[in-house]
Amino acid sequence: MPIELNIDGTLCRAEEDELLATVLLRQPVPLFRNHPVDDSPRAAFCMMGVCFECLVEVDGVKNQQACLIRVKDGMRVNRGLK
Repeated sequence: MPIELNIDGTLCRAEEDELLATVLLRQPVPLFRNHPVDDSPRAAFCMMGVCFECLVEVDGVKNQQACLIRVKDGMRVNRGLK
């Protein structure tokens, strides 16, 4: 069943219970965050919760692993990209 979530202020459609990382990888800019030290762009790597490259803010909670979170209708995601 299709749902809508908000990614960086833009409405996005996804399938209920789809992993957030797969939805983010389908976006026009498939990046998740910028590295805190050198500001390099980061995206999902391992897709199993080991590498922590997919950290995003979900519903106001920072540093959530997108590869482990299932999307829900109305979810708000902030990637914090520069």
